Amino acid sequence: MEIITTAAISLIATIIIESGVLLLLKEQRRQVYIAEVIINILTNIPLNVWAIVGYRDFIEIIIAEIIIMIVESLWYYMFVKRVRTATIYGVLCNTISFLTGILITLIIELAYSTFASYS
Repeated sequence: MEIITTAAISLIATIIIESGVLLLLKEQRRQVYIAEVIINILTNIPLNVWAIVGYRDFIEIIIAEIIIMIVESLWYYMFVKRVRTATIYGVLCNTISFLTGILITLIIELAYSTFASYS
């Protein structure tokens, strides 16, 4: 059950973060936001389950993220019809959500270790 919860939280956070990136990039087409949700359901859940179940090391996750970045850029191209825009969306959305995820994980681990040392 923990895997499902973790994957669901990760998916929701990713969708919020990547939607925010698209908003900052001034994307206005509803179909692009729908496409963003769909592609994240198709890529984020399998990635997180694979990473959690397999206890992957950081380099494996980076390689998987790069593959997903390429797949998502191709997916965005189907909706925006411009290579440059699709690439920017794929790279920025994934990089920012990935780095935000790392930052949140580090903050949680730091808070946990700090509180655990007081008990």
